[in-house]
Amino acid sequence: MRLDKYLKVSRLIKRRTVANEACDAGRVSVNGKVAKASLDIKPGDIIEITFGTKPVKVEVISINEVIRKEEAKDMFKYL
Repeated sequence: MRLDKYLKVSRLIKRRTVANEACDAGRVSVNGKVAKASLDIKPGDIIEITFGTKPVKVEVISINEVIRKEEAKDMFKYL
């Protein structure tokens, strides 16, 4: 699954266009490297997103194309 779509489906970022812009601005890194929105995400990857001065670091647990809002938090684990 693409990084921007994963961020939207997992509800780490509310909209896919916002996720795409964050990737283009270099605020999202995967496994320690700045990532483009088209990067393919797989379970076990570490995603770090910088929201202003607050970094958020999560580990990808599962990948689902469609998921309910209540179950979205089970797709990742905060580190």
